[in-house]
Amino acid sequence: MVFALLKLLYLQQLPSLSALARYYASKSFPPHTVVTMPALSPTMTSGNIGTWQKAAGDAIAPGDVLVEIETDKAQMDFEFQEDGVLAKVLKESGEKDVAVGNPIAVMVEEGTDVAAFESFTLDDAGGEKAPPAKESGEEAAESSEPPESGSQTSPSTLPRSDTKQESAPEPQESESSGGRLQTSLEREPSASPSAKALALERGVPIKKIKGTGPGGRITKQDIEKYKPETSAAPSAPAGSTAPTYEDIPASSMRKTIANRLQQSMNQSPHYFVAATVSVTKLLKLRQALNSSADGKYKLSVNDFLIKASAVACKKVPTVNSSWREIDGQVVIRQHNTVDISVAVATPIGLMTPIVKGVEGLGLSSISAQVKDLGKRARDGKLKPEEYQGGTFTISNMGMNAAIDRFTAVINPPQAGILAVGTTKKVAIPSAAEEGNGVEWDDQVVVTGSFDHKVVDGAVGGEWIREFKKVVENPLEMLL
Repeated sequence: MVFALLKLLYLQQLPSLSALARYYASKSFPPHTVVTMPALSPTMTSGNIGTWQKAAGDAIAPGDVLVEIETDKAQMDFEFQEDGVLAKVLKESGEKDVAVGNPIAVMVEEGTDVAAFESFTLDDAGGEKAPPAKESGEEAAESSEPPESGSQTSPSTLPRSDTKQESAPEPQESESSGGRLQTSLEREPSASPSAKALALERGVPIKKIKGTGPGGRITKQDIEKYKPETSAAPSAPAGSTAPTYEDIPASSMRKTIANRLQQSMNQSPHYFVAATVSVTKLLKLRQALNSSADGKYKLSVNDFLIKASAVACKKVPTVNSSWREIDGQVVIRQHNTVDISVAVATPIGLMTPIVKGVEGLGLSSISAQVKDLGKRARDGKLKPEEYQGGTFTISNMGMNAAIDRFTAVINPPQAGILAVGTTKKVAIPSAAEEGNGVEWDDQVVVTGSFDHKVVDGAVGGEWIREFKKVVENPLEMLL
């Protein structure tokens, strides 16, 4: 009896024993491995579950795709690297914002009874943890009016008495006319009761009716004579309004793009340098090389511009640098290789796959890599190392004939990005000595955006000059 009382007192002092019991209960399942949400990129804190490529009971070999996961950058395949059998899916397709490290499935060895896991739950896998709290900078980026902004209209900055006064405003006299403020009912058109009832019944917008009664009063006859516009949609019943917009949930990638570009504009002091560049010789060289390629490659203008950017970065290495903070110390990291990030429009947002070591690549190699990376970016099949990093970015909108020029936002922590407009034919004085004739020159406007923390104005101008020089003398790229 005494032993039983002591045991009861001991259990009352240890409320956590229930969790321990659940832990031992989970041991009643056959040996298993809990698969958690992986961090498929360094910035990923949570992900969305896409399509499961395996079902419970399916065998898995190393390299098999287990499930598609939408990260903060792209839709990616999660490849499992061990042999086993999928015993239970804990997070179904469509689950949103699953934190990195949270259980998503259960794996067992081949030959294990999968049916034993039908009752397996998230609690048996150790439970879920909440997604990590956003940093203050990210919260400020998403807040339309952060309290620390100093705004005198933010509720958190209003004095207590002001807040109370706002909630119960007193009647005021108009300063402009001295008259009393009109109520919403007084501002309605004057109409007879029968006219209002008929308008309500027929769904006639009474404010659009011009009254013919005394003093402009709307009568029942005015409502009966009303004819809606043929192009207009049927009027909604009075008192209800049809929605004029659609709220589209922002994807994880869209949120990441928004945060990074806002961070860039806030933390990187942009300045812009533009130049008009002749591409007549480049187009002739491109045509000659493609004609002799025998179908082995097909060079684009962008391939030449990527190579020219690398040449300019080697000649002006300050642009091929980035602003870094390492162990509390601020440094400017100057890169020895030129890794060009190429902006690619995809169905889910802008991606910047990287062509690495461009200074040592030929035009055909650059062309092949750009085509391969661009296709996989649009398909959402890029690996993190293929779009994270880079030392300089090029964004080309030349395929859109309406775009003469534009400015681009720097891709942090890089220090520069080049924006390329479309090619235009421009009349210039003829190089021939005789006469005052003109000839047509193919020209494009390029605009460099530079981070003034790293690149001074004169240095940005020097980079543009080197880029212009190599583009207008494209044979230098082949040296």
